Amino acid sequence: MPNILLVGNGAREHVLAETLVRSAHRPRLFAYMKANNPGIADLSQEVRMGGYGDTAAIVDLARHREVDFAVIGPEDPLHAGVVDALRTAGIPAVGPSRSLARLETSKSFTRSLLEKYGIPGNATFRVFSSMTGLEEFLATLPEVVVKPDGLTGGKGVMVQGDHFHTKEEALPICRQILEEHGRVIVEEKLVGEEFSLQCLCDGKHVVATPPVQDHKRRFVDDKGPNTGGMGSYSCADHLLPFLRREDILAGIEITRQVAAAIRRETGEYYRGIMYGGFMITPTGLRLLEYNARFGDPEAMNILPLLETDFVDLCSAIINGTLDRLAVSFSSRATVCKYIVPKGYGLPKDHPDYRSTAARIEVGDTGKARLYYSSVDKREDGLYMTTSRAIGVVGIAAELAEAESIAENAVAALKGPVAHRPDIGTATLIDKRVRHMAEIRKDFP
Repeated sequence: MPNILLVGNGAREHVLAETLVRSAHRPRLFAYMKANNPGIADLSQEVRMGGYGDTAAIVDLARHREVDFAVIGPEDPLHAGVVDALRTAGIPAVGPSRSLARLETSKSFTRSLLEKYGIPGNATFRVFSSMTGLEEFLATLPEVVVKPDGLTGGKGVMVQGDHFHTKEEALPICRQILEEHGRVIVEEKLVGEEFSLQCLCDGKHVVATPPVQDHKRRFVDDKGPNTGGMGSYSCADHLLPFLRREDILAGIEITRQVAAAIRRETGEYYRGIMYGGFMITPTGLRLLEYNARFGDPEAMNILPLLETDFVDLCSAIINGTLDRLAVSFSSRATVCKYIVPKGYGLPKDHPDYRSTAARIEVGDTGKARLYYSSVDKREDGLYMTTSRAIGVVGIAAELAEAESIAENAVAALKGPVAHRPDIGTATLIDKRVRHMAEIRKDFP
């Protein structure tokens, strides 16, 4: 019965906790959270609250409970160096060191790594620490994307055609990013269909999980502002309707080369999750970015399907023995729909914004699974905060049934809530397939 420390308090960590405790090893789970997630708390032997920058407190809990290893959920503690602090204390972790977490925390690190080692899939880019030469580089690209060189919670990317319309309008945005972050990345705008490929990595070997498609736009039909993710889906054949098998293989190969390049560049083995956001474009597969942890909501799509014992999988990542473990996922489809406050993504002066502190009630959700995110459990019930509240997941043999399970469960959540009813539906997926047909004239 191993002792395991889980760091994090979102829906991603809720499904991580669930997957850990169903292990045949019957682990004892200890959780370190910055906010009390009732789902994680119910699965844990002990919960300690605190900030993710307080690495000493995290190490103290790990030592006190004599944990065998830690699993780090979100990016903030990775950026704070919690894996380094645990390693110094002799405690291994599933998650990269602060230096290797630059794969996510520094977009320029990743782009430059691909460029230096000739890894395919890179975008045309340049990193600027001042406005010098920036306008001239903008002029060399048909359309552009600008982003800070750092963590942005999935909301810092500014895209021409969405957030601004001309190169001239990009200039003040770049200036503001430079003032706030010190460095700005300017890239070519890629056009195509995105998918998420979350890979397990022990530093030498890479194993892919089933691909997922996330939906970041707040409103139906991909309208409105970007969010942390309003929901996602995966298919029973471990593809997506617009993907070919060779697209997945190309994404895995890029990830393998990146893992090898990180080892050559830093001297360290990357032991954790390498989650690539990829796009299929008219010129082939391109890398949008890497994250150094599981996705949220994408973890909720793939971890319930995991057939391999998760404790064994974590141990293989830590020990560099992924090649000796058969990793499998059940052939079922999943649909995740996030319940959010009505005011989520809206300006503070909007009448619905006050819904972000409202109480919600959870009724009979049938076969669906619920994963708590930004909620506050009080004596008189469950309250939302300003962010995503609950991930509702349907799992079935067919995508349509999984979508129906999730959608029906949403109706059992009462309060001033909203969601995207179109995620996982045939209408939205057909739109993706038609878009791919335009991009790849020979599709399917």
